[in-house]
Amino acid sequence: MTIKDKNILIIGNARSGIGAAKLAVSQGAKVCIYDQKSYERWDISMQREIDVMKEKGIAFVLGIEVIVAEFDLLIVSPGVPLEIDVIESAKAENIEVIGELEFASRFCHVPIIAITGTNGKTTTTTLVGEILKDYNPHTYVVGNIGRAFSEEVMLIPNTGVVVAEVSSFQLETIETFHPKVSALLNITPDHLNRHHTMERYCEAKYNLFKNQDEEDFCILNPRDSYFEAAKAKAHGNCIEFSLSQVPQRGTYVVDNKLFENIHGEEHFICEIEELKIKGTHNVENALAAAAITIAFGVPLHNVRNGLITFKGVEHRTEYVTTKNGVDFFNDSKATNTDAAIAGLVGLSVLQKPIRLIAGGMDKHTEFKDWIKLFHGIVKEVYIIGETKDQIVRECKEEGYTAFKTFDTIEEAVITAYKESNPGECILLSPACASWDMFESYEQRGDIFKEIANRLEG
Repeated sequence: MTIKDKNILIIGNARSGIGAAKLAVSQGAKVCIYDQKSYERWDISMQREIDVMKEKGIAFVLGIEVIVAEFDLLIVSPGVPLEIDVIESAKAENIEVIGELEFASRFCHVPIIAITGTNGKTTTTTLVGEILKDYNPHTYVVGNIGRAFSEEVMLIPNTGVVVAEVSSFQLETIETFHPKVSALLNITPDHLNRHHTMERYCEAKYNLFKNQDEEDFCILNPRDSYFEAAKAKAHGNCIEFSLSQVPQRGTYVVDNKLFENIHGEEHFICEIEELKIKGTHNVENALAAAAITIAFGVPLHNVRNGLITFKGVEHRTEYVTTKNGVDFFNDSKATNTDAAIAGLVGLSVLQKPIRLIAGGMDKHTEFKDWIKLFHGIVKEVYIIGETKDQIVRECKEEGYTAFKTFDTIEEAVITAYKESNPGECILLSPACASWDMFESYEQRGDIFKEIANRLEG
């Protein structure tokens, strides 16, 4: 892609937007970053970064309208809704609009492994990255996890490989993005405040397969309710990962052992007991990671080594500390009910009463299936965020009355700790996005850990 002397407008002054701006400038483009948030509303560290980027020739339009007609290309950060006026104006002017993922991929000359799904994609992507690094040290983990693809793409040698966690937001705006191996782990209702309907959410996910052909691989989950629809959209060689059946080609479990038959012969991978990540959902993540890496061509001994040494992901049922006999777990990555259900079921194997910190940004989803699990597992729920009233209402409808509401996460954690007894655990697993009160689920999890670690024993 040649963009020298092109006028490029970046929509969104966050990690992806900044990465795209730096890449565009490095290729000789004239770059402007637009954000609805004015300069004064950014914190001091971001103001300094803005000032540094201005010195490097990047222009900014912050908090005021921007005229799009003078630009040749718009690059959209994944968190920016596509219905905003500036994007609609660009489309009306026949100006190309792409996302940061698509933009970066046009400069990528090495194979890409792309992983999406409503739940499990961060754990699976991280695990795939660890397995690949054991096989090829020039492995770059990018996208919705770690550094923006744009910041890494020009550093990747010809011997490298990219492992990308990709979201529905990023997949909405792809045109030529072409992974060698794609993986769709699952689809459950999520982000309906952005996509509005499940049909549109699914179509965004299916874009993952858009440019694949018969030389590529797509990894699918036959246990997922959207499996048949996804398989119909897939163009590559379909490989399945399954907890409950032996697929024609894929990875699977028999007698608490992981196996694969991707290349026509059955091979043992490892025992479930050898995995350091616990819970059924994590066995499924391990199966997916094995399928992805074996399809890509990673030797079985590298796959096995990666699986049995992987210790998990920060903010995903992460053990934090023990105070006065009370264990603290951070599952801030559980931003929807299915992820929260997986975390709750996974932690329930400890057979300890759970005091649950929950709630957050409203994504227009229901909580009933999650709340039904509270009986006999959750001793009390401490509810925060925009969804307080909805969670309270649905708790009452499901006959669960052990709940309290709070204005801050600190109040919720401190109250839960004061009311807890030795042998219990306090779990942050919100079942909601974080953006009503925090910049990200990572910040939410970090604050929870900071509060837990400074409590007196």
